[in-house]
Amino acid sequence: MQYSRRQFLIRGAGAGLSVALAPSLLAACGGSGGNTLDLNTVSLVQRFPKEVLTPGRIRLPMSLGNTEGIVTTQSGVKIPESLRFVVSDLDGNALFEDDFVVQAHITDVPQPYWPLVVDLKEPGTYIISLSGFDAAGAAFQVKDASEVAIPTVGSPLPPIDTPTTQNARGITPICTRKPEPCPLHDVNLRDALTMGKPVVYLLGTPAYCQTGTCTPALDALLSAHGSFGDRAIFIHAEVYTDTTATVSAPAVTAHKMTFEPALFITDATGKLVERLDAIFDSSEVLEALRLNGIS
Repeated sequence: MQYSRRQFLIRGAGAGLSVALAPSLLAACGGSGGNTLDLNTVSLVQRFPKEVLTPGRIRLPMSLGNTEGIVTTQSGVKIPESLRFVVSDLDGNALFEDDFVVQAHITDVPQPYWPLVVDLKEPGTYIISLSGFDAAGAAFQVKDASEVAIPTVGSPLPPIDTPTTQNARGITPICTRKPEPCPLHDVNLRDALTMGKPVVYLLGTPAYCQTGTCTPALDALLSAHGSFGDRAIFIHAEVYTDTTATVSAPAVTAHKMTFEPALFITDATGKLVERLDAIFDSSEVLEALRLNGIS
């Protein structure tokens, strides 16, 4: 397969930009204090759901792991400011001429992550590796969009009913954010998709999120809502029906979701133009909105 030459640097929290930059200009290591992390001994931890990737622009957030688990800012090691990734086929052939140099996202999330973004045109199985180190690569699969059950970029976001302050639709509470519910429950998603504005829709539960990423995701959305609330319709929906956190909310089953959180961004016609999966911070949310004309 042939792919056009492409190189990305996703700048860290607070930068809000995607920039192409020569690898020689990037700092090799930094972050919080501690011992230097030996990248020959780490494992790559995939922070994205494996069964929902489709051809096109693919976001692949990665964390680092060691014998104690996922490396955090409290692990007593120096977090690399940037990492170099190689994407290859199953035979080990690199698919891009240049390494992908990706900046760490540290400040808004429980574990640092590096959001690698690639453009893959064909379904298949691929390998992500750290360039220049012995750490084992991580395999991921890209499927044809027809094989993916959840809403995919390029398709209309299915119109479903979400709980609002006027109609909870059996969800109690409609928002588990503490100490106060978030203000993103005024408009039903079904109605929002008919209003001729972009829709920014977060599916996640701050109180019961298994990965600890839902609260930062909602905080990121609230920050964006404070800046651009008149340019799009912002909606949050919980993933459970009540505080037992045992029964999935209708939004989860209707969209056939298998993970959380997920952020869906549509254009003014209701077509899905961006989906952020599993882990993202305020800088990525703001950049996604900017790239899709919401700023």
